[in-house]
Amino acid sequence: MPQVEANGITLEYDEHGDPAAPPMLLVMGLGAQMTLWPMELVEALVARGYRVIRYDNRDIGLSHKFDGAKSPGILRLLLAARFGLKPRVPYSLADMAADGIGLLDALGIDRAHVVGASMGGMIAQHMAFSHPDRLLSLTSIMSTTGHRKLPPAKREAVAALTRRPKSQDEDVLVEHGVKVLHAIGSPAYRPDPDAARERSRMLIRRSFYPQGFPRQLAAIVADGDRRERLQSVRVPTLVIHGEDDPLVPLPAGIDTARHIPGAQLKTVPGMGHDLPVELVDELADAIAAHARAAQGPAG
Repeated sequence: MPQVEANGITLEYDEHGDPAAPPMLLVMGLGAQMTLWPMELVEALVARGYRVIRYDNRDIGLSHKFDGAKSPGILRLLLAARFGLKPRVPYSLADMAADGIGLLDALGIDRAHVVGASMGGMIAQHMAFSHPDRLLSLTSIMSTTGHRKLPPAKREAVAALTRRPKSQDEDVLVEHGVKVLHAIGSPAYRPDPDAARERSRMLIRRSFYPQGFPRQLAAIVADGDRRERLQSVRVPTLVIHGEDDPLVPLPAGIDTARHIPGAQLKTVPGMGHDLPVELVDELADAIAAHARAAQGPAG
C-alpha cells in the first residue's frame, strides 16, 4: 500500500475505484486500522460511483507512530472523561483532522465526501467545522458529540476494549480480538467465529501497536463537548447509528444529529459498534444517496 507525507507525518492509505469519480474519504476509529473498513463496503461504494480512500490514522496501523510521546494511563483517562476533565495530550483530534485534510492535499483532491466511524466520526466532525471548504458531505457513523451527560457505554464493552492481555502470543491476541468484537459488535449480526478469528489474525499480522491506543483515547477525552462547534457546521450531514450499540449508545447519535443544522438521522435496528457485512448494502445505499444529494443534480 502507498504512503504519503501529510501534515508533517507519514500516512498509509489505499484507494479503490475510478480516479475520476467523486472522492470519498473513510476515517476509522479508536485503535482501529483502516482495514476495519470492510472491503465489501468499499467495493459497494465503488460500485455506486465513488473513488474510495482509506487511511491509517496516526499512531495506528502502518502510519506514523508517536513513540515515546506520553499520555495519561487508560484508567486516568476514563476518570477524566467521567468528570469532564481535560488531560494534557501529545496531539488532538484537530491534529488528526488536519492529517486527513493533508492526505487530500497530497492526493490533489480539493473536496471529498468524508465518512467517519466512531472516533473517525469525531475527526470527520472536526473536518466539517474546521475545514468546511474541503468537504462535499459528512457522514458520521456510530459517533457522538462528546457531551458528558449522554448515557455511558456498557461496562462490558469498555472493559473488553481497554483491557489488554498480558501475553503477546499471537493466539492469545487473536482470541482477545474476537472477545472485543463480541462485546461491542452487533447483537443481530454475530460473525462466524472462524471468520472473526481470521480477521483478528490478519489485523495483528498487519500491525500490532497497542501503545497508540491511550494517546488516541487521550485526544478524544481532551476534545470534550463538541455541541457548540457542531452548530456551525453547514456541510450536508448524515448521521448513522446502530440502535443496539453498547459502546456509543444510540442517544449519542441522536444528539449528534440534533446539533448539526439540517442533519439527517438513520438508525439501524440490531446494529452495534461495528460494520457487519450483512448491512453493507443498506449502509452503502444510505451513504451514496446522501453523497449524491449533497452534490446536487450534477452529482
